[in-house]
Amino acid sequence: MTYETLEIERAGAVATVWMNRPQVHNAFNETLIAELGAAWAALDADDAVRVVVLAGRGRSFSAGADLAWMQRAGAASVDDNLADAGRLAGMLRGLAELSKPTVARVHGAALGGGMGLAAACDLCVAGSGAVFATSEVRLGLIPAAIGPYVIRALGERQAYRYFLTAERIDARRAAALGLAHEAVEADALDTRVRDLCDALLLGGPQAQRAAKALIRAVAKRPVDDALVADTAHRIATLRATPEAREGLDAFLAKRPAAWVPGA
Repeated sequence: MTYETLEIERAGAVATVWMNRPQVHNAFNETLIAELGAAWAALDADDAVRVVVLAGRGRSFSAGADLAWMQRAGAASVDDNLADAGRLAGMLRGLAELSKPTVARVHGAALGGGMGLAAACDLCVAGSGAVFATSEVRLGLIPAAIGPYVIRALGERQAYRYFLTAERIDARRAAALGLAHEAVEADALDTRVRDLCDALLLGGPQAQRAAKALIRAVAKRPVDDALVADTAHRIATLRATPEAREGLDAFLAKRPAAWVPGA
């Protein structure tokens, strides 16, 4: 596919989706939202892609919503706003539920929807100059579509603070809160992202899909008979797959598994 607001780079089994609206700090508009959604679907269906990295061109990861887009939304009907919000929510869900590992490479501003994108990724690495915020209340709005992913990353207690104050969160604080997995110096950002991608490529693709599904299925559920039975069924099913047999054989033979690049 060709995109107006994105560039997709391939390096082996890693695809990097670059948001490419640097003149507006990669702010969201209708086109960027639609193209991100299309990119998730295309990359999820591409067996050659094992890991997806999300990044931003220019000085920022993403500064949130494009002001021109927001003004158009403000003048639109409730039905049109509902449809617009649904497309944004659907795009974020597509990222969060991508079957392959996702990594947010965050530098500069990650505000509003940009913070939502970072939170929706499985892993997040922030450069030392990164700044996060749920700034919506200062515009008379709420971080609704991004809410499930930011709350998942921050936890409910911290979400009360940052949703209500709209304070900015630097990279180090983001890592302490769990919003970012790591905060690194700006000149080490790409190296650290590559290191994480290399680590991800060592895992079995089917196992990684199952691991993501497991987390969604069991998070915050009580450990009862139903949950125990569900987890037993998941591991029993996976053990019988060719991938699991290959993984065990490779381990015992002290060789790389067949899915490892270059094996």
